[in-house]
Amino acid sequence: MKDISFLKENLIAHRGIHYLFQENTISAFKQTIDKKYTIELDVHLSKDNQIVVFHDFSLNRLFKENKLIKDLSLRELKTYNIPTINEVLELVNGKVPIIIEIKVTNKILYNKLIELLDQYQGKFAIQSFHSKVLLYFKKIRPNYIRGYLIYSIKDISIITKYILRKRILSYLIKPDFIGINISSLNLSYIQKLRKKYIIIGYTIHNKNEYLKYKDKADNFICDIKNKRLFP
Repeated sequence: MKDISFLKENLIAHRGIHYLFQENTISAFKQTIDKKYTIELDVHLSKDNQIVVFHDFSLNRLFKENKLIKDLSLRELKTYNIPTINEVLELVNGKVPIIIEIKVTNKILYNKLIELLDQYQGKFAIQSFHSKVLLYFKKIRPNYIRGYLIYSIKDISIITKYILRKRILSYLIKPDFIGINISSLNLSYIQKLRKKYIIIGYTIHNKNEYLKYKDKADNFICDIKNKRLFP
């Protein structure tokens, strides 16, 4: 039996706490550990097939450089203070839970991640917008805790709507939790899903948003850029 109770216990820091440090870095994760938040992070494969922790597909937003993560080697990425997933796992070492978002459908990434997570002793979950990712992990590692991410209801694809309204979600994908944009948390359909799934709302940006939605989900992924916004 999976223990998924940790998904409800502490607020989840989106890319780590990053009001003093760059997001998704060792420094941001150290502060997150100190504050006892759950860590949410994102993974990609480098050009030389190393798993790195970075949110975007390119360096453009953070570094104003039009370079794709997949086109750069680990050595090149290290010049931008981008850690590997192995470095993060060694740092966290079970001190707080980790939620790992997988953004790409790539079996090399899946299998390399499995090699590391099979040896990891702390609490963790994986999540993705891609049903293919969750189906792969369901088959290969059914013991892993898995979360299905969806956009706001008005913006989701026809495929996702089909998954939600048919029984594909409960009978095929079988996620342990669902992450959904906070703009859709008030919908009665989403509230009905809470009877069967843990619902995690994303992304809370300030205290007012948290107070507005706090009773509409079981936990929240929060973008913590200001130490005064959250307890």
